[in-house]
Amino acid sequence: MRAAAIQMNSTADPAANLEAACRLVRQAGAEGAGLVVLPEKWLVLGSGEELRAGAEPLDGPAVGAMRELARELRVDLVAGSISEHRGEGERMGNTCLHIGPDGEVAATYRKLHLFDVEVGGRDYRESEHEQPGELVETATMADGTVLGLTICFDLRFPELYRALALLGARVFCVPSAFTLATTRDHWEVLLRARAIEQQCFVVAANQFGTHGGGMESGGQSMIVGPWGDVLARAPERGEAVLVAELDLGSQEELRATMPVFEARRGDVYADPGPIIEQ
Repeated sequence: MRAAAIQMNSTADPAANLEAACRLVRQAGAEGAGLVVLPEKWLVLGSGEELRAGAEPLDGPAVGAMRELARELRVDLVAGSISEHRGEGERMGNTCLHIGPDGEVAATYRKLHLFDVEVGGRDYRESEHEQPGELVETATMADGTVLGLTICFDLRFPELYRALALLGARVFCVPSAFTLATTRDHWEVLLRARAIEQQCFVVAANQFGTHGGGMESGGQSMIVGPWGDVLARAPERGEAVLVAELDLGSQEELRATMPVFEARRGDVYADPGPIIEQ
């Protein structure tokens, strides 16, 4: 399987962001990618007010454009995440869609872990304008490969990735807008750890540069193999279309020779509990 991670610098201008996303997805398709992953909040990224102004429902024009593009290019498109308008007076969803090569929305995931933290003296409070999801979600590609859908801050919660692996995920998709500081210090370590722990591929598409509201993201989008090897990496700044081959056969060999799932001690500690029915 050939996968692509797209690195963008999204702003508060949805039209410009949509144009850039379409251009970069087309480039990924031209380079032979069958799986393409966009970053978090690719349609609009900025302050809470800017996110609200650019939020769309899931039947809005941006998702419609992505559906048409996936159908045209015949790719499995993980459309990063968008700020989902969920009704007047409601907080937004931070929502990721998997769109199949037929242009149909095959899976919807809403970010479970909201970024309510202080980093570098700046407060981030996603919960002020977003509401968390409630479901762990996988998606199945046209070829049957199972994807684990996550978003950005989710990366710090290994139990989510174990739950996804137990649901059959072979590839984790991590659309992100990791801050500059946490990208520099934590991003690669966390991506490689999640890959090694679950013996999965990780396709991580990050934002870069400055955005509205004084936000700054750190780039370095990455594709990681189940051994923890970095298959492709983008620079800290600049648009990028990362493409790498995901050798699912070698992944099966690794899981056979190092059977960590069979070695789990459920009699001593608890694995992630039952997943709410999809």
